[in-house]
Amino acid sequence: MSEALVAVGTTGTDPSVPAVSGARQFWRRLRGQRAALVAAALVALLVLVALAAPLLTAVEGQDPTTYHPSLIDSARGGVPVGSFGGIGADHWLGVEPQTGRDLFARLVYGARVSLGVALAATVVQVVLGVTIGVASALGTRWVDQLLSRATDVIVSMPLMIMSLALLAVVPPGFPRPVLVTLVIGLIAWGNIAKIVRAQTLALKGLDHVLAARLSGWGPWRVARRELLPGLAAPIITYAALLVPTNISIEAALSFLGVGVKPPTPSWGQMLTAADVWYQAAPQYLLLPAGALFVTVLALTVLGDGVRTALDPRAVSRLRVGTGRKREAKA
Repeated sequence: MSEALVAVGTTGTDPSVPAVSGARQFWRRLRGQRAALVAAALVALLVLVALAAPLLTAVEGQDPTTYHPSLIDSARGGVPVGSFGGIGADHWLGVEPQTGRDLFARLVYGARVSLGVALAATVVQVVLGVTIGVASALGTRWVDQLLSRATDVIVSMPLMIMSLALLAVVPPGFPRPVLVTLVIGLIAWGNIAKIVRAQTLALKGLDHVLAARLSGWGPWRVARRELLPGLAAPIITYAALLVPTNISIEAALSFLGVGVKPPTPSWGQMLTAADVWYQAAPQYLLLPAGALFVTVLALTVLGDGVRTALDPRAVSRLRVGTGRKREAKA
């Protein structure tokens, strides 16, 4: 979906016209999209919760790894004692079945892992994709062919299968969040490399780029001074759409048991253990699933808003809250 959104947003545009005329115009267009503003507020709140996880759990007086066997009913198979999964003044969202670990603490610490892995993997993908895409477009014919074929191989690789294979063979002592970040980043950079290569080929024929090359500038100086400003819009757009995708991938890998390992909390890992408790303790399943749904939805809506704000000729995929009438008047 990310590739389709970026392709639609860039198809038919003239590369000689900057997609963004300035920060002021970008913020004005973004403010005209109410859905994107709500999504941005949700994302900011989630990031704030993730960063403040130690403070929030300290206020509650709990941590994500301590077992509370007295709070579960072993005679009923480990169901939390009390109503609504053990919700109370000491445990704001109740406790886990079988372990008695605090659900609120695990949920907010899980946000740190899920968002941190997704953002770090996106940075790895963008750095690799931009570097290889620009090098392919500015290099010789043989360099272009070599890098393009390597990119095609990366794009054709089934991400989940390759991730499962790599994560299964790495020693268990390696930090799992770092490993998941590297695996996602090193396998899924191909699409952004193809987008950057295509945009660079379009930009390198412009007069100011040709003048810089004729003046004796090296390819990397040309890329840094003349090409990267023109590539900023598609790169930022695609990066914004990569984050929710990477959150879903991390959750899927943890759900399959090859991602983040216990006792480190992760939303996908919480779902792995919650699938058999949806009747006895439904909040154990609904809380991480709801957090994932809201996060991915908010980031997707925000990514679409950023794409539309960066390119005034693009049309938002959203039907609600985009402020099209105000944009047309402006």
